[in-house]
Amino acid sequence: MKFGIVPINLREFTNPEVLIPFVQRAEALGYESVWTAEHVIIPKTYTSVYPYNPSGKVPFAADAAIIDPLVALTFIAAATSRLRLGTGVNILPQMNPLYLAKWASSIDHLSRGRLMLGVGIGWLREEFAAIGVPFAHRGKRADEYLQALKAVWSGEEVNFQGEFVRWQGFLMRPRPVQPGGVPLVIGGVSPAAIRGRCDMAMAGTSSVRISTSTAPICASLPTNVLARAGTCGNSKSPRTGTTLVRE
Repeated sequence: MKFGIVPINLREFTNPEVLIPFVQRAEALGYESVWTAEHVIIPKTYTSVYPYNPSGKVPFAADAAIIDPLVALTFIAAATSRLRLGTGVNILPQMNPLYLAKWASSIDHLSRGRLMLGVGIGWLREEFAAIGVPFAHRGKRADEYLQALKAVWSGEEVNFQGEFVRWQGFLMRPRPVQPGGVPLVIGGVSPAAIRGRCDMAMAGTSSVRISTSTAPICASLPTNVLARAGTCGNSKSPRTGTTLVRE
């Protein structure tokens, strides 16, 4: 059993004088990992429904401080030596996948192989609009982006032709330290998200995790698929500093 702390880049943890002693103490106590949350902005008013809180709203104020997750994890990496570093989760279809591949590869390189890239498709339509990225078809884009990330991290020449991504004739250096690329942790509670995770697990993608809150969906899936995918509990708690348990 492995224990982590989430989120580590919100509210009081945006203060460096709080964050660094906290993560160093967590490392000394034997915690496996720390995890970030991501929102570029939270509008003062929004009609989108946050799916992890009965109120339908995020459990913090719209003006709460949130450090960019990849910046926060880079900062933490420089002050620790063993603690694993997870995004929980980055909103994949809001991002340029090539920049994300480069950022993640760079962090994994500098941290000597400690990054875990948690990704989801997002729920806040108003945030997508502010960034200028379509909210529609975000799940389909995310699926393709995941395949594109793995292609970039392979170390081979990239020639990837999809519906949303068309890359040709380049290599990315440095490569991630971890064999096979940065481990992916796929977030979400919808049937599509769970089945997508299982598809990735059966295809050989490492460190794919299924939330224990999805038991009714998982019950319909083959046991060998669930065993391959693994589980991850308490991955969307609204409380800052919540312990996350990984098998």
